Formats: sequence, structure tokens, C-alpha cells
Amino acid sequence: MTKPPLTIHLAAPRGFCAGVDRAIKIVEMAIEKWGAPVYVRHEIVHNKFVVDDLREKGAVFVEELEDCPPDRPVIFSAHGVPKSVPLEAAQRNMVYVDATCPLVSKVHIEAARHHDNGLQMIMIGHAGHPETIGTMGQLPEGEVLLVETVEDVEKVTVRDPARLAFVTQTTLSVDDTAEIVAALQARFPAIVGPHKEDICYATTNRQEAVKAMAPLADAMLVVGAPNSSNSKRLVEVGARAGCRYAQLVQRATDIDWRALEGIGSLGITAGASAPEVLVNEVIDAFRERFEVTVKPVVTAEENVEFKVPRVLREPA
Repeated sequence: MTKPPLTIHLAAPRGFCAGVDRAIKIVEMAIEKWGAPVYVRHEIVHNKFVVDDLREKGAVFVEELEDCPPDRPVIFSAHGVPKSVPLEAAQRNMVYVDATCPLVSKVHIEAARHHDNGLQMIMIGHAGHPETIGTMGQLPEGEVLLVETVEDVEKVTVRDPARLAFVTQTTLSVDDTAEIVAALQARFPAIVGPHKEDICYATTNRQEAVKAMAPLADAMLVVGAPNSSNSKRLVEVGARAGCRYAQLVQRATDIDWRALEGIGSLGITAGASAPEVLVNEVIDAFRERFEVTVKPVVTAEENVEFKVPRVLREPA
């Protein structure tokens, strides 16, 4: 039986970013240096496949520092942690390695600088996301106010409208964030923004690739985890850019084939914490059912690389 033809538009850039790459490397190098088990506070990155792979290598994932024995190294996830966490680790004389993405650390430094200048912070982010918790936890209680929507901006109560600054989570929708920033600037004309966009290069690049790909495809799949902020934003961006069906899948087994009946073209991308092996697995699943032609949709080239902390580059 002849298979129906299918054109797969493959977004680039997609998948791992430099911060995720570095975080995974940190766990692997820590296990190499200190042996197993190495403890990791929170999922190192939001991807089950990656976490399971590291678990097999000797990583133990815990939610809080109190779940770690004091005599084993602990790693803080790429999303960043509140200031109280390394403080507690130091008090317990623990060996710890901070795998916070340098672009998240940049936001932490920015927030601290504004606080030192006497400004109250407004953070644009998602409540409960580890990155938001980490950034808000850089400053004392009440010094960072969270807004998630334009409506929140209208309701937020500030100490002094003339002494404000804002930062954002690094994995937000570029377009949604621009609307919230505009609302903040309209309500608080004196508010100070970041020198350079807080939304990171990888989030921006992956969203731009989806915007270019979405109009070409009858449907779109984003390979990523349901708790991955940047992956969920890619689904939203695809739908907004004109793709009538956009779905988040962790693995090929999650594909809803009935929803894809009759398609002639498909867009595929992956969130910043999804490995390429999972993208290939999805493409292979389509090859079993369709005569597939893959066409790359390239909107940027990435060559960013972040060094791992010095402690892991030195011999044990």
C-alpha cells in the first residue's frame, strides 16, 4: 500500500539551548568527579527523558535541600534558586554546584542592582514556576511583585510609582510580554526596564522559527514537557501564527493521530530542554505512516556556549 505524502517543515533553531546543555553537562561532570550519587535540587531541566537518563547515571532528584544528605554534592537546577538555598547549603557545609543558566543569573543580578538603588521590582512571569520563585527569592519578601497578565498590571499595588523597575522570566512569549511591558509603562511612566531584553536568545529564536513555519503547515507538533514553560509558549505562538492545530508531545507515543488525519504538511519544533533524539523519534513515527519529505525552516544560527563552573574543571 502506498503511503500518503507528507512534507515536514522542521524548525531551526529548536531543542537544546546553551543553558540546558551546560546544566546537563554539570550533572554528568559532577558524577564523574565525585561518583554517584550526586543530588539535584528540582529537575535539572524540564524534560522527563533527560531526567531519567541522568537518574540512570547516578543523579538523585529531590525537591528540597533538606532531602539531601550533607556529605554528598548537590546541584541547583538551570532555573535558578532563591538566595536562601545556597545560604542553607553553606551553613550545612555541603559541596554545591549552581547550574543556574547564566541568562537567568543576569536577571538575578539586575534585580539586586535595582533593589540596591532603592527601586521596588515588578516581575513578569508565571506564578509557581521555579525560575520565578528563584528570581523573586533574590530579594526580601515584598520587594518583588509578580504580574502575569495585562489585567494584573491594572491591579498591582506598588510602594512608590516613581521608584519601580521590572524584570521578566526568560522563557515567556515575546509578544505577550511586549503587551504587559506596554501596560506597565503606560501605568508607571517612570518604570525602569532591563538594558537588554530578559527573554533569552533561545526562547526568542525558537518562537521566531515557529512564526515562520506555522503558516506553511496544516498542523504543528512541539516536542517538549508539559511543565516546560518555553515549550508551552511555542504551542501558543504556532496557533497564533495561523497553524490550525498545534500540540505538545513528550514522545512519539503521545501523537494524536486522529487529529492529524488528512494533513499534507506538518511543522515540528522542540522546546529548549528537549533532546534531538526525541525529535528524530517523532519524525520516524511519521515515516512509518507517510512518505516523508523534510524541509528545514531556518531563521537563525546559534553558536552560544556557556562554560561549566570552575570547580568541575579542576581535578578532584
